[in-house]
Amino acid sequence: MSDTAIQTLKNMLAHLDDAKKYQSLRDVMETLNAPDLAAVFEDLPQEKMPVLFRLMPKDLAAEVFAELTPDTQEALIRGLSDRELKLVIDELFVDDATDLVEEMPASVVKRILAQASPDTRQMINELLKYPEDSAGGVMTTEFMELRPGMTVSQAMDSIRENGFDKETINNCYVTGADRTLEGVVSLRALVLEKDPARPIADLMDTNVVSVTTATDREETSQLFEKYGFLAIPVVDNEKRLVGIVTVDDALTILQDEINEDIAKMNAMAPTEKPYFKASLWELYKSRAPWLLFLMLSATFSSLVIRSYEDALAAVTALTAYIPMLTDTGGNAGSQTTSTIIRGMATGDIAPRDILKVLWKELRVSLLCGLTLAVCNFAKLLWFDGVGAGVALAVSLTLICTVLLSQLIGGVLPMAARKVGIDPAVMASPLITTIVDTTTLLIYFNFARLVLGL
Repeated sequence: MSDTAIQTLKNMLAHLDDAKKYQSLRDVMETLNAPDLAAVFEDLPQEKMPVLFRLMPKDLAAEVFAELTPDTQEALIRGLSDRELKLVIDELFVDDATDLVEEMPASVVKRILAQASPDTRQMINELLKYPEDSAGGVMTTEFMELRPGMTVSQAMDSIRENGFDKETINNCYVTGADRTLEGVVSLRALVLEKDPARPIADLMDTNVVSVTTATDREETSQLFEKYGFLAIPVVDNEKRLVGIVTVDDALTILQDEINEDIAKMNAMAPTEKPYFKASLWELYKSRAPWLLFLMLSATFSSLVIRSYEDALAAVTALTAYIPMLTDTGGNAGSQTTSTIIRGMATGDIAPRDILKVLWKELRVSLLCGLTLAVCNFAKLLWFDGVGAGVALAVSLTLICTVLLSQLIGGVLPMAARKVGIDPAVMASPLITTIVDTTTLLIYFNFARLVLGL
């Protein structure tokens, strides 16, 4: 249904100047969700954005605006009047308004803050004090707050009166006179309670999982996965409740972290822009430095090969198996690295587990290496027709290469986390470069030993 409505909307927008059937446009938009409408806006010419935006109800317009990319938000803002911009800012949740201020250029920020209400400006400025990668930087201050002395009836009245502008009312947070977090009570518990005079203190859960404003945002998002929460309270150093992080923000954080790790694991600098939104220069800058670094680091492999030119000249068959050995080593290291990075991201593996990881990877790599070596030895003798000495040298190298690659692939990401470096930096390309050089050293030394070169 939504795909058909989106296509209908796009067709109408293509002939907007001719048809000007604004009521029909409005009717179609009301059948779509905010993310679907945001996708339509991303493909619109800049001059048509304000026209479509003005046709939406203000609450839907604010939801769509929050879903847009920063570039599209900026283009839309430039087409809105001050009055229209004020309506949008007033409808946005504070955390979305704060994200908007962080992404926009100074000239646009000045205009946004000028149209925001004094209370909204104060909350935005408060949130901007926290680091962008902390729980304080992603939290919202619009949450439902109750007192322990309230009755169920009083709590429900407070929710009806104040809950409309809150980001979520599924969980209500119970605080003392000094705003110290004392507990949490669900809306479900309040609705199902038969005694309207029962105090909130009897219903609330005092075992509250919370984070501080300084908690890393990735660590915060992992708690959603662990506990299945819809929101997590954020407290300051005095345990006072200052905000909440909601599950939609947690999903965005996890997606950002995944994109960043994928970029680093493929030797690229992370970029927040979609592919078609990024300029040629931005793509160049994200790739060229890493490619240059990896090219220079690969010169070590060339130096090793040049050092053993005599051995290669004596037994030319050795040259044919260099790509297979280096590729196998790189693949083995990448498998382990990806597994360890994923384990650290989900909290299953910590730097203190390094000895456990080494012991496990040692056994796995021996099994993998022996399997590859036996299969390769048979292949070289029966299908390639090489001598037993060359087959033995290649097969022994395979065992050592897989063993070393998986151990290096397990240790480097954990060591990086220990010293405060992103483990994704130690992923496939860098591991492959390190393993290539060590594989060649092992290979040529086995060749000399077995073949008597």
